[in-house]
Amino acid sequence: MGQLPFIAVEGPIGVGKTSLAKKLAAHFELNLLKEIVEENPFLGKFYDDIEEWSFQTEMFFLCNRFKQLEDIETKYLKQGKPVIADYHISKNMIFAKRTLKEKQFDKYAQIYNILTADMPKPNMMIYLDASLDTLLGRIRMRGRDIEQNIQPAYLEQLSKDYNEFMNQFEQMNPEIPVIRLNGDVLDFVKYQDDLDGIIHTVEEHLRKGEVVK
Repeated sequence: MGQLPFIAVEGPIGVGKTSLAKKLAAHFELNLLKEIVEENPFLGKFYDDIEEWSFQTEMFFLCNRFKQLEDIETKYLKQGKPVIADYHISKNMIFAKRTLKEKQFDKYAQIYNILTADMPKPNMMIYLDASLDTLLGRIRMRGRDIEQNIQPAYLEQLSKDYNEFMNQFEQMNPEIPVIRLNGDVLDFVKYQDDLDGIIHTVEEHLRKGEVVK
């Protein structure tokens, strides 16, 4: 028997995770969970001075994402309600490895491992990637004040980190299908055909019995 859908949409900042998650939630009648971003009181300071504010920023995200992951398990999956989220908590380690000093990271990793040891994993991952120019353009277009000081070098490195992480994720979780999408050639917001193609791919995985609606 397949599993109740718990789909996570991942990818670097600005790639369109929330937009895609919303559209798939509407089509497949999934409960949508969006990550808390702008509510993080440290994030604007972080983009101004990464070294000074990285630990506070990452700990805020970890605690809030852990709470949401608990909710996914107790308020949705255990109640028979399928879920799509525009992130997964495992992304925390991508950012922490890049921004925290070694001693800070060691402490952070211990807390992360304790919190997530028995939490549910997604049973389908959708990975959106795009070039630096595309990411910067979309960040400018959506106009979040706290993101306007993101340095291109940081964003470019983050995108490389994401690719490495997703390769590792696939190797370590062969039972979880990963759908990779190229945000440079797909625009599912403007073009229905692009969205239909993504929907078809997700439907194929649903039909295989890997997950059930």
